[in-house]
Amino acid sequence: MILEAAERQTSNAERSTFTRDTCRSKLGVRCSVFNVRIFLLSVFLLSSYSIAGLPTLSPSALVISRDGKTVYVAEANAGQVVRIDLATGRIQQITPVPGSPSGIALSSDERHLFATIGEATGRVVRLSLEDGHVDVFPAAGHTLMSPVLSHDNKMLYVCSRFQNAVLALDAATGRIIRRSAVLREPVAAVLTSTGNVLFVANHLPEGPSTGAVVAAAITVLDVTSGEVVSHIRLPNGSTALRDMCMSPDGAFLYVPHALSRFQSPTTQLERGWMTTSALSIIDTRQATLINTVLLDDFDMGAANPWGVACSPDGELLLVSHSGTHEISIIRRRELHDRLEKIGRWEPVSAFARKSADVPGDLTFLAGIRVRVRLPGNGPRKLAVAGQTAIIAEYFSDTLAAVSIQAPTSPPRTIRLGPPGPMSRERRGEMLFHDATLCYQQWQSCATCHPDARADGLNWDLLNDGLGNPKNTKSLVLSHVTPPAMVSAIRETAEMAVRSGFRFIQFHAVPEKDASDVDVYLKGLLPVPSPFLRDGLLSEKAQRGEEVFREAGCAQCHPPPLFTDMKKYDIGLAPSSARTNLFDTSTIIENWRTAPYLYDGRAAAMGDVLRKHNKGDKHGKTSALSTNDLDALVEYLMSL
Repeated sequence: MILEAAERQTSNAERSTFTRDTCRSKLGVRCSVFNVRIFLLSVFLLSSYSIAGLPTLSPSALVISRDGKTVYVAEANAGQVVRIDLATGRIQQITPVPGSPSGIALSSDERHLFATIGEATGRVVRLSLEDGHVDVFPAAGHTLMSPVLSHDNKMLYVCSRFQNAVLALDAATGRIIRRSAVLREPVAAVLTSTGNVLFVANHLPEGPSTGAVVAAAITVLDVTSGEVVSHIRLPNGSTALRDMCMSPDGAFLYVPHALSRFQSPTTQLERGWMTTSALSIIDTRQATLINTVLLDDFDMGAANPWGVACSPDGELLLVSHSGTHEISIIRRRELHDRLEKIGRWEPVSAFARKSADVPGDLTFLAGIRVRVRLPGNGPRKLAVAGQTAIIAEYFSDTLAAVSIQAPTSPPRTIRLGPPGPMSRERRGEMLFHDATLCYQQWQSCATCHPDARADGLNWDLLNDGLGNPKNTKSLVLSHVTPPAMVSAIRETAEMAVRSGFRFIQFHAVPEKDASDVDVYLKGLLPVPSPFLRDGLLSEKAQRGEEVFREAGCAQCHPPPLFTDMKKYDIGLAPSSARTNLFDTSTIIENWRTAPYLYDGRAAAMGDVLRKHNKGDKHGKTSALSTNDLDALVEYLMSL
């Protein structure tokens, strides 16, 4: 057995120290027996596939000083924040932080810099820019992101991504003042000019994927009361939100995201048939969606939009495209002129004659947008200093500096460290996100598998015929839990990777590229669940573990992989379906892979057991008490 081999690699004398200390440092939690076993499994997998050293820098977020002379950069994999002189490109200061920095914010008086730690034991770091003193506030949430300071610098708002919450902290002490529940995976936030409303971008759709509309939303939060005012639903198929920005006058909010055409069979890619990239524009005063424009061209996608920023004068709007390694520079006022005209039923293109046409018009931005190819790979967040856009290039360990007034001028590269050899795992991750490996650059692997997990949508892929859409699966542990795909149509994940490039991206990749993607996916570690308590199962979850065995769930989902790798009929497929047999997926990390079941009909784990388990084919749950069902759900969500 794989796990037994993993455990044999660590002697009994070493194991107690290894599992306690190493697991804590790698996973960021105090480890339960379950977590120790999973960690040992992961170590075995990593050593078995001979993965080289991890990348060292990975710039993911940045902020520029008010005078435009200095940029602060969060380096996610290096665990540090660096200060760089923009004129010379020289690093002036390196500040280590306790974990992976996911976002940074600069106080308006520029006395302090705040960094969020995007790990299970999320913390906030406050750096004094006057004397270099560093304060590390205690653990506050799971995977903290997007720090936003109040205008008086007294409050700090942060997204707790995997607790689906926004935290309001005292900026001086880090004490949590308020916790507000939002929707699914908040990843970005922007405060209005009045300082009383926070707009929050939720990364993925919430709810079942069988509905007529499946889309992520923007939460409108009253920061004074901590109450949610409303949710602004984006167009059908909106997923993978990463960033937001507000116009300098505070009137408009701009949100880039993927816009998936998931309700059509994936028979082609041309003209955005399967996936497009979009920018949604929101009226901040009315808290309403004005419209959504496409960022692609008619015959060339602009995959995986990530960062967004306005120029200080409000004339230009910039979006980074992490899949195609470029930025879009849009003349913002002309964009709004076109939206106003179409709102008055004045046609602005051959394809857009009314407002409802705009989200399908690949020519809407023609003549008012320039696409600029960047010198590096994997752009993330960006910011504007005067007439220069600074973009974090994640896989290149560089910053790109682009003149926004002369975008045809060659961009300048600012290196954050000496270039070095790229490990196979790192290269595989880069290829996984690279839309240039797709016909006409419409999408990458990461478009449907953000963070190598799932997008919450059903897709009618060509691998098992037409007319049977199925929910996107997470790729964590996919290579050690064959077969692959919901219908088990691929014998191994290796086959699925190669078929994905061929039949979903319509691109033939060299075997070395596909093999490196395998290495990346094999190296993925499960993230500790937010349902754990100090890294351990709660008392309720411990009872749920007993129910898990008593109800027969462990028969098909045995530890440590929590799958027997077989196919079963669980009574869900319609009589017209080509098959009623579905793969038994691992339930490790299922707390972040909703919705559930082969077609995503169950929005929550409780729905799987209570509403969609006819005949007890999915565990003997019909006779369980409410308390035992709740305990079982708690356990399943803790894995």
